[in-house]
Amino acid sequence: MPKLIIDNIPVEVTQGKTVLEAAKSVGITIPHFCWHPALGKAGACRVCAVKMVDGPVKGIQMSCMLEAQDGMVVSTTDAEAMAMRKQVIEWLMINHPHDCPVCDEGGECQLQDYTIAGGHGLRRYTGKKRTHVNQYLGPHIEHEMNRCIQCYRCVRFYQEFAGGTDFGVMGSAGRIYYGRVADGPLESPFAGNLVDICPTGVFTDKTARFRARYWDYDMAPSVCPHCSLGCNTVPAARYRELLKVIARQNDAVNGWFLCDKGRFTNSAVNAPERPRVPLIDGRQVAWEEALAALLLRIREIGTEYGAESLAIVGSSGLSMEAASLLHLLHEKTGAGSLCYFVDAGEAQQSATVTACLNEQASASMADIQAADLIALVECDLLQDGPMMALAVRQAWRRGAKISLVEDAAGTVAQNDNGLNSTDKLPFEVERVASLIDIPFADAAHPVIIFGGGDKMSEVMAEAGKTGAKLACLLGGPNSFGAALLAKEYGAISLAEAVADKKVRAVVSVEADIPPELLPKLVVVATLDWRNTETVKAAHIVLPTTAWVEMDGTYINNEGRAQRFKKVMQPGLPIKGLNPSLHPPREHTPLVPGGQSRPAWEILVDIVHRLGSEEDIQLFAGQWQRLRDLDATGNGLLLTDIERGIK
Repeated sequence: MPKLIIDNIPVEVTQGKTVLEAAKSVGITIPHFCWHPALGKAGACRVCAVKMVDGPVKGIQMSCMLEAQDGMVVSTTDAEAMAMRKQVIEWLMINHPHDCPVCDEGGECQLQDYTIAGGHGLRRYTGKKRTHVNQYLGPHIEHEMNRCIQCYRCVRFYQEFAGGTDFGVMGSAGRIYYGRVADGPLESPFAGNLVDICPTGVFTDKTARFRARYWDYDMAPSVCPHCSLGCNTVPAARYRELLKVIARQNDAVNGWFLCDKGRFTNSAVNAPERPRVPLIDGRQVAWEEALAALLLRIREIGTEYGAESLAIVGSSGLSMEAASLLHLLHEKTGAGSLCYFVDAGEAQQSATVTACLNEQASASMADIQAADLIALVECDLLQDGPMMALAVRQAWRRGAKISLVEDAAGTVAQNDNGLNSTDKLPFEVERVASLIDIPFADAAHPVIIFGGGDKMSEVMAEAGKTGAKLACLLGGPNSFGAALLAKEYGAISLAEAVADKKVRAVVSVEADIPPELLPKLVVVATLDWRNTETVKAAHIVLPTTAWVEMDGTYINNEGRAQRFKKVMQPGLPIKGLNPSLHPPREHTPLVPGGQSRPAWEILVDIVHRLGSEEDIQLFAGQWQRLRDLDATGNGLLLTDIERGIK
């Protein structure tokens, strides 16, 4: 391991690390624009200059391009190096519009930070600036080319890292332009990362444009709820409105990036029509009245149909805090069925995955990136787990062979052009007829990615024989946790319960009851934050908080438990306060529409009202280890907890 000295601090780093990375490891920040941890070096911006005082290399060097070597003595504060950095930044700023007051990047802009830190505070250039015409890049990303400093980060990410083909760099010298051949929406499902990766304000989030500055946001570490992968995020809110979602680094899960599905799917949280106050038959009531009515309806169902006709129904989107309490509601009501899943297929797939995966067999997205052979079986990556497709691309870029089981391709949904979504995958695949046609024996680190379906037993058997790791795409952000709880408490799916003709009524907790089942059931009550068909059919609606409005835990597809933190207060966004919804001109401790409560808190209240006098603790027994999860860490693998369930 090379040993060097940077600003009089001894540093030891692993072989292959650059001087810039070595400095970063001991808290020394060297200005840089083109270098990025996920993209590596490019040597394009020339702003990371340092002075090599002694050792195998001498003089001014670019720290992002120079590999750390034994005996190097580096100075980041040398007058010559500092002067060069200042001059480079001044040159980069010659054509910049200096429009920080109206730029959405203001407050989180590397160019802004390094310009001031580098000592360039006065503009000397008085000539005419180069200007560009901006492009329409779709509904999510705003384009402002005049702020560009030609660092090449955007095109390196879009083309090399993400495999996009409709965006690139054109022109030469002072006429460099980053964009499309013609105006139009960006086609890559990862295009939103241009917002995060651009060190200036060339690409900004159009959905949050002119809404707030960085210092105005309410932010907290969170987990994406839109698929089962558990990507780490930082939602940004203001005035009870979720404005945008930023990717958060977690090398074991999503790395530095996020798919557009997770980044731009915010409308349901901000919807003015979502449930925000308790309702009885469509009438707004107080919490006390709604809870009393729920207990009365439960007793009436028991009298009319029998207690066994009632089902307590959760979902794979429910946090572990709430899901772990469903069995208490089931016990206290005497309900005949406890369901953590609505669909029987999802329940069976999740149960099989949790039973087969252990820490050695479960593949994280980091494992997928390091794989040398990957088999895709019955999965639509771009639909069900886009970030996994990005991980597969990184393995493919490193030389991994990607095989797609041929008969699975026909099961993939077609897009508007009549093409299978596999035709848009950002990597090349070899189509094979069966798993037995894939040379697992030749691979050192094989991985099978499975999306569920009829080939489950074949996939599990092949993985067991070959030693391949498994990555399974599940139905929701907490499918793994719901399956563990379903086995622990002997639960069945709602579809199975209805098929047995035992269930006549349900209490739904953030579950979507299919339209074909709704006419067969009496929806006694639903606890939810979305305005779903189940909510519309329910006699009693108890509003819950969305994931950004509470603390909670999800267990992702590989069995990794991750904590997410409360970002904002529940309530109607100020933007949604039209005259009819405007609050009365009086002081009140509650914000308009701020009566929503976390689902677990409502469940505890109901169980106590049903006669339980015990102090209900979240995560009791074998789940205690979840209590102290750090929301900023890599999470906790729970693939062994299934073995403890009797």
